[in-house]
Amino acid sequence: MIKTIIAVVGVLVLISIAGVLALAATKPDAFRVERTASIKAPPEKIFALINDLHGWGAWSPYEKKDPAMKRTFSGAASGKGAIYEWDGNKNVGKGRMEITDTSPPSRILIKLDFISPFEGHNTAEFSMVPKGDTTSVTWAMDGPAPFVSKVMQVFLNLDTMIGKDFEDGLANLKTLAEK
Repeated sequence: MIKTIIAVVGVLVLISIAGVLALAATKPDAFRVERTASIKAPPEKIFALINDLHGWGAWSPYEKKDPAMKRTFSGAASGKGAIYEWDGNKNVGKGRMEITDTSPPSRILIKLDFISPFEGHNTAEFSMVPKGDTTSVTWAMDGPAPFVSKVMQVFLNLDTMIGKDFEDGLANLKTLAEK
């Protein structure tokens, strides 16, 4: 009787694992998360707040998740070639970002490398489009979705998780830029 129960449980576990792997295989090979906010400030003012990585502590939601994280700045003072590395708690992990391209005052492109808790190599982009007396600001991140990431996506919604952080960051940026 016990052997039968163990065998049935084993089969159910194998079926569950196979189901998760099959579901993961249906996930796309890349992901994109983006959020947009309307900010009552000129694009030049918003661009300056994003283009200088030293100032991200004033608006980035990740800075608040670990105020004690170690931060290192190198490369250019701001703009293309500016580098920011961090090493923090489990909420922010460890990584590096580098501004790889800018088109003042409308676009900033960032190479984003996560080292831990999971390795990932993504691109972040900020775009600013003037609309009357406001600026439409979009914060986007995209990158490849390796199979491990696809398995995680069976259980976690990346758009919801990362999107909430982007919404918070854009709200902070709005408060700062509209002062």
